[in-house]
Amino acid sequence: MTHVFVYGTLKKGQPNHYHLFDKANGEAEFLASASTSEKFPLVIAGEYNIPFLLNLPGQGQQVQGEIYRVDQQMLRYLDEFEEVPSMYQRTVVKLQVKECEGEEQLSPGSSTEAFVYSTTTYQPLWPSLPTCDSYDSQGPHGLEYVEPALWTRGAPGS
Repeated sequence: MTHVFVYGTLKKGQPNHYHLFDKANGEAEFLASASTSEKFPLVIAGEYNIPFLLNLPGQGQQVQGEIYRVDQQMLRYLDEFEEVPSMYQRTVVKLQVKECEGEEQLSPGSSTEAFVYSTTTYQPLWPSLPTCDSYDSQGPHGLEYVEPALWTRGAPGS
């Protein structure tokens, strides 16, 4: 089992959260809410208003999200869903644990590591976009996420 940190549309209450609990994709278990130890720019970009965590450590804000324990089948599914390596790259990030459910090694205030889907393949202007510390598809930013079924052309962010 592997730990994955999600910060965007896969979080609870967000449009793609259901993918984590579709047994056809594999197994996932919510462990804790957390934030990145380092700052990263979390931007909403592209014509489909996708949240992107730019792999620019030290810039942006400490990003809030959730840690899940996933099996290898789910990890393969998430790699495909996140279009690794073309759109996102799976890397390791250090996290500060907030609230926990489950796994005894995690406790509020502790540090841990997990895989995260961040990107180095972004448009040149994206680092200058406004950053968020917590993504919500219906947030005050006014940039509503467009479901993949409604994408009409090209790769996200193109």
